[in-house]
Amino acid sequence: MRVHLLDGTYELFRHFFAVPSHRDPDGTEVGAVRGVLGSVLTILEDGATHLGVATDQVIESFRNELWPGYKTGAGVDPDLLAQFPLLEEAIEALGVRVWAMVEQEADDALAAAAEHAAADGRVEQVLICTPDKDLAQCVAEARVVQLDRRNRRLFDEAGVHEKFGVGPASIPDWLALVGDSADGFPGLPGWGAKSASAVLARYEHLEAIPEEAGDWDLAVRGAPKLAATLVAKRDLAILFRDLATLRTDAPVGAVDDWRWRGPTPGLEAWAERLGAPGMVKRAERLAGRRGS
Repeated sequence: MRVHLLDGTYELFRHFFAVPSHRDPDGTEVGAVRGVLGSVLTILEDGATHLGVATDQVIESFRNELWPGYKTGAGVDPDLLAQFPLLEEAIEALGVRVWAMVEQEADDALAAAAEHAAADGRVEQVLICTPDKDLAQCVAEARVVQLDRRNRRLFDEAGVHEKFGVGPASIPDWLALVGDSADGFPGLPGWGAKSASAVLARYEHLEAIPEEAGDWDLAVRGAPKLAATLVAKRDLAILFRDLATLRTDAPVGAVDDWRWRGPTPGLEAWAERLGAPGMVKRAERLAGRRGS
């Protein structure tokens, strides 16, 4: 079997800015929910049998306690924030497993589910459906891969090396040096993608990088200054790596829990609310073909 893991937060943001506004009979904005639900149905129609969707029920997480500049819900359009619980309810009505995260983040749930699935001998491949660079750390050879559905690009371990210049195990270290503006931490001054890739390709993790640039057995532009910065801000780099490291202890259940067995009776009301009655027929037709 193949397991599909979808980043519901990314999908909701993407659809909010990509699809026309649509309000339900009560005037609530639901356009992004309708868009994501349609995408989930398409994934099922394309052959997915085991599927889980992770969302950030609240934007803040335990990481905000570690770094005051970490991302928050401040500045996010209220019409977008209000659709998170609606999306979770609508996907559940479709019969798809949802992991709505509060203390942890959607990325943590995806990482946990990927680890669970990879440990199941029946699973041939795990597809983590998101372009988020954080999830590259979960990729393992060609068995656990990252799928950018929007750009139709699939990244196995070789693809991660090609994209970042380092392997999956070094992605948190790479992000610690380079920073992640989407998550709200800046990285270390002077360190860029090229320098971080070159150094980590040789040393893999922060602790293994020699303190003196003269001890580096590779040529990197501005090495003395980079080395001095890393020595002076090592504790900060370790903190940033901790922020970038995904947790795998989220309660996601077992692979068998993620098998799609058809829509629930509640989908009809959601399809009506979303102004998309055809969703019910699509879901029922697919369930019928599978004998669900």
